[in-house]
Amino acid sequence: MVAAPSGAGKTSLVKALMEREPRIRFSISYTTRKPRQNEVPGRDYHFVTLERFEAMVAQNEFLEHARVFDNCYGTGIRSVQEALANGEQLLLEIDWQGARQVRARLPEARSIFILPPSRSSLEQRLKARSTDSDAVIQRRLQDTAHDIAHWTEFDYVVINDQFEQALADLLDIVYGRGSRLAAQRAEVVRLAAELLAGV
Repeated sequence: MVAAPSGAGKTSLVKALMEREPRIRFSISYTTRKPRQNEVPGRDYHFVTLERFEAMVAQNEFLEHARVFDNCYGTGIRSVQEALANGEQLLLEIDWQGARQVRARLPEARSIFILPPSRSSLEQRLKARSTDSDAVIQRRLQDTAHDIAHWTEFDYVVINDQFEQALADLLDIVYGRGSRLAAQRAEVVRLAAELLAGV
């Protein structure tokens, strides 16, 4: 599982990881939000209506699900069960709420949290997307503190300062060489405190 506050670079890192390690299968989440300009239904997300999503929740079709920024996201349980039965490595790009639900049901799952190197870089990344209004960006910045506060629930933390290094760190975790990236290390404690103090 890979989670991060909005703007930390999670999606770019996950895409690069998938290109470098083709044996990992990406779990395509369901969402009620509208597709962004470059997103393809069935490749990036399964885009569904709120009514369909709620019906799936009622029928217990999700391994995890959550509401994030007025939209719903969820991981279909059937695809996860099939991947695990086939011995595949499956990557879930989810938020801390979803990661908490997955840990409860699949305690053997490894969890990775990605942090930006600073609050200013986080703000710059959100603005560089050019997909959100200023009001949405400000709300996302306010909500990042709530997300960042959950970093301690994860097994590993990757700091996305230099993209290639962050990608190498992700690969080390995937290959079982990530002990130096354990969440509870001094540099992460300091960085998280700085990020949370800036709110």
